[in-house]
Amino acid sequence: MAVPPYPRPLEQRGLELVGHSDLEGRGDGMQIMRGGDFLYVGHMGDFGVGTSVLDIADPERPRVLRQIPVPKGTHSHKVQLADGLLLANHEQYPYRVGVPESAGLLVYDLTDPADPRRIGFLAIDGLGVHRIWFAGGRYAYASARETGYRSRILIVVDLADPTRPRLASRWWWPGQREDDVERLADDSDVGAHHVIVEGDRAYGGYFDVGLVVYAITRDGGLDLISSLSWAERSGGHPHTHTALPLGQRKLVVVTDEAIEPDCTGARKDIHLVDVSDERRPREVSQFPVPEGDYCRRGLRFGPHNLHENRPGTFQSDRVVFATYFNAGLRVYDTSDPAHPAEIASYVPGPPAGQRAIQLNDVLVGTDGLIFVTDRLRGGLYILRRT
Repeated sequence: MAVPPYPRPLEQRGLELVGHSDLEGRGDGMQIMRGGDFLYVGHMGDFGVGTSVLDIADPERPRVLRQIPVPKGTHSHKVQLADGLLLANHEQYPYRVGVPESAGLLVYDLTDPADPRRIGFLAIDGLGVHRIWFAGGRYAYASARETGYRSRILIVVDLADPTRPRLASRWWWPGQREDDVERLADDSDVGAHHVIVEGDRAYGGYFDVGLVVYAITRDGGLDLISSLSWAERSGGHPHTHTALPLGQRKLVVVTDEAIEPDCTGARKDIHLVDVSDERRPREVSQFPVPEGDYCRRGLRFGPHNLHENRPGTFQSDRVVFATYFNAGLRVYDTSDPAHPAEIASYVPGPPAGQRAIQLNDVLVGTDGLIFVTDRLRGGLYILRRT
């Protein structure tokens, strides 16, 4: 178990700290990918870093090997790893401020896993790529903000030649394209976050639209099957974020993202949805909300992202790992779909100068190591179940 000078937990149940990295003082950690003894961590962008490469051969003492910078007005906070390739995004940052110097999708070769080598780039005419799904094969799926569309849409990227990634197709909700006949309400927040592909299906979060279910076509495209929204019930914008299918159980875990600080804005939940009739998905239950004084701690409180059961990582159709911003990491058992139960949690104390922890992304390895990032300054936390 890790000892000082590592951060001490405010709360812990069933989890313990193994190691920690402040990412060389650039602790705005976001999405995490692992390849053996190497970890690739995206950054929010507040310190000018896009991706950090770490050696985790000794998880008690993770070492930063390289930090890839980002162009001005741009961040690179998402990464995907498969088939010897590392994908990363370039997107406007800070959001809604200026024009990014670079906007698109990066492709790196990992022949040397300690030193990613850029080999390809798909430029986007607009504000860039947000989040990506790539688990190997020919196609990657991403959300992007393109000129001519309102908010983020979904794009399919052909990686048959990774040195020349090609935009294969787009999918958007009716009303997002400027010349669509359908019109969206001025105050609507309809926009894609990302999809997770499982076989010939893709499951996504689409902010006000909620859960979206797609069939994958022969050319990698997306064909909408159904959607399920709880925006009206939530009393505002739920910012639906991640949709994770639970193996062959015909259940999907769906998170809303707590974007507003201090418990303001619409209610945000983790939902369990039955897709046994995929044209009529129905909500089965909601996960329990952590109990405590989290609203008084400040910043964001609520769900964000899930461990996504990627190939080569910990796989479970029952146990769900969820980041909960200032409520840290929460672990749930969904064996009884009507009553998901929390079985473990870990809330580190915030770093100096930060009001509350903001755990953002999580990845769980087959060896039981759990990697979690803080989006502001806290860096990378390495945990394990006790």
